[in-house]
Amino acid sequence: MKIALRASLVAIAIGLAFPAFAQSEWDKVVEAAKKEGTVAVYHSQLGAPHFKAVVNAFQTKYGIKVQDIDVRASELTERLRVEQTSGRYAADVEFHGRTSILQQQETNFVAKHGGVPNIANLRPEFQADEFSVPAWVQNVCMLVNTNMVKEADYPKVWKDILDPKWTGKILSDDTRAVGSGQTVFAILYKNYGREFVEKLAQQKIVVNRDLRLNSRAIARGEHPLFITQILAFASDLKGLPVKVILPEDGCPYTPIRGAIMRGAPHPNAARLFINHFLDMESQLTYANAWMGTVIKGVAEKLTDPDTKRFAQVKLMGEIAYADREAMLKAANEIMK
Repeated sequence: MKIALRASLVAIAIGLAFPAFAQSEWDKVVEAAKKEGTVAVYHSQLGAPHFKAVVNAFQTKYGIKVQDIDVRASELTERLRVEQTSGRYAADVEFHGRTSILQQQETNFVAKHGGVPNIANLRPEFQADEFSVPAWVQNVCMLVNTNMVKEADYPKVWKDILDPKWTGKILSDDTRAVGSGQTVFAILYKNYGREFVEKLAQQKIVVNRDLRLNSRAIARGEHPLFITQILAFASDLKGLPVKVILPEDGCPYTPIRGAIMRGAPHPNAARLFINHFLDMESQLTYANAWMGTVIKGVAEKLTDPDTKRFAQVKLMGEIAYADREAMLKAANEIMK
């Protein structure tokens, strides 16, 4: 809790300081980054084309090669732990959930980033602190197969998935590991209590940890309902018999932030890459892929109806850092 409070206070100070970021100072960072010539970026976008588009734009703009390490969130956490504890520093920058980065601050795995100019463009609800910078928001909702589920039977609120008609028909990410499954579990627990998730466990949920495969499984008709659909991962399913469901009570979410690792071999390139993610071009790429964005002025530039709809998704909540271990324990006890 002390770290979270300190982070909030520092975020305010940084937000006030960096609008006046000296261009000459930043030019030196860019020059040093180009001399480093490469940057190792660790993330959990699981092959998402929008992440690749941002990477390609960075490489084209700056001539800096990106070494792309793309694994599940739980695997990312463990890989970085091993690198940091062994002193074999390979990662330059990570894009990870806020709670994971706060935990890494306690173990001294992340370094102070020193600021980037685009911090000045962050929306008020998404603020940087001295160790990490908001990059995007990962919203988690539901997905139904429209050939298998009548519109009248679409879940309207989260309690609808407790209906006996869904028993044995629900597909989910693993709620017992860091990722979208744990996010949904924790927020449902927080909002509706332990009894709710205990009833959910009785629905004989099918668990699969391949998030993109899960979406395709719904489209193929292998299951009628997927309850841990990362909104952006549905953007490439257009034309298939699926529909994204935004429950009226909101969607759990994970704020993803960029942080520079302790001992990063290419710290300037890491800093430049974080700033690049806050460019309007990068944020629009993410918005058009149905990801939540963090800088001002993005929503006004959107024209596609679905993109506008998903940009205005009601946020249900995120896992608080102080609750993370308790929620993982509860999931392992309940979702057996």
